Amino acid sequence: MINLIKELARKDHPHVLGALDIFRYIGPGLLVTVGFIDPGNWATNFAAGSTYGYALLWVVTLSTIMLIALQHNVAHLGIVTGLCLSEAAVKYAPRWVGRPIIISAILASVSTSLAEILGGAIALQMLFGMSIPTGAILTTAAVLIMLFTNSYKKMERAIIGFVSMIGLSFIYELFLVHVDWGAVAVHAVVPSIPHGSLLVIMSVLGAVVMPHNLFLHSEIVQSREINLEGDERIRHMLKYELFDTLFSMIVGWAINSAMVILAAATFFEHGKQVEELSEAQAMLQPLLGNNAANIFAIALLLAGLSSTITSGMAAGSIFSGLFGESYNAKDTHSIVGIILSLGLALLMVFVISNPFQGLLYSQMFLSIQLPFTVFLQVSLTSSRRVMGKYANSHWNTIVLYGIAALVTVLNIWLLVESV
Repeated sequence: MINLIKELARKDHPHVLGALDIFRYIGPGLLVTVGFIDPGNWATNFAAGSTYGYALLWVVTLSTIMLIALQHNVAHLGIVTGLCLSEAAVKYAPRWVGRPIIISAILASVSTSLAEILGGAIALQMLFGMSIPTGAILTTAAVLIMLFTNSYKKMERAIIGFVSMIGLSFIYELFLVHVDWGAVAVHAVVPSIPHGSLLVIMSVLGAVVMPHNLFLHSEIVQSREINLEGDERIRHMLKYELFDTLFSMIVGWAINSAMVILAAATFFEHGKQVEELSEAQAMLQPLLGNNAANIFAIALLLAGLSSTITSGMAAGSIFSGLFGESYNAKDTHSIVGIILSLGLALLMVFVISNPFQGLLYSQMFLSIQLPFTVFLQVSLTSSRRVMGKYANSHWNTIVLYGIAALVTVLNIWLLVESV
């Protein structure tokens, strides 16, 4: 990383004015980061921390490492080919492989949107006493207005602000509790699987490594049309993209870990298991005071809004890719994808009896779909027909397929446990 920054800071570099210039390229990664600090993550993280203490922190760490590898890889696809993952699948993958996976990814985006809309609705209920259906309608309407009136750049700036406020909220709340940092350090890297924790582990994994984010990241970077500017520009942007991905994913890891730590230190230590996000806020109030409870609700609202925006963008990208088109909020296919994802998710809100369980199971479904998307992605980025000289190296291909295999094994394990 140090060598990367030095290289980018050289005065004779044709595209760089100084070391701080690298921060101008941060944006795509943070859009993706919002996807894994969404309300689904809140539900899984608070379930993990309140039920098992610090024991499942390692899942957040492992998921983030996997996420960095996968997001970096899919960003290469967008930069080199000028195609998002959905477009590339339609163009290069066999029809009987690519299209079913894309359709399953659209269903996964509906599952994602369900979690995001539910999170916004739960936050509005905490703050103003609204019913879940009313809050869901308001959240969806607000997001549709933002999606159809903003450009990528405006969206990036707004979401960077949202991410910053969410992160600061959890930093503030961590200062209010006693944390066993020694236990945190151990459990963040040492795996353990407490009895009955597999569903939560899979939910945490599905909440961090999300299929729609792989499609979204490739869409955002390809929209800059770097591939049209020649090899030198492609190599230049690949370096910047690595920094953007590392920086953004580490921010997400820190925020997710903070949620688990807060739940462990606040609820697990007092023998209280969180089964509703509204319960978490209510429990925080007597333990940490009104400010912490209100900040919790406001941060959840910001997370719900920002992640619903990125979920809608991903759905529009996936659906328009079926027709060989890039995402454009004014294009018919992108609009259909957005409305399909958010509309079906909103309808599902009205039939879900337990919003918290709905959040957990929506994340588990994402984890089940994930291997299909990853196997498709790695097959494309490992192909010289698709990537040319920028195709994955032999060892990189092995690692990426290994990640897909690990998720697949965990899914089979979950199925066996459930049966």
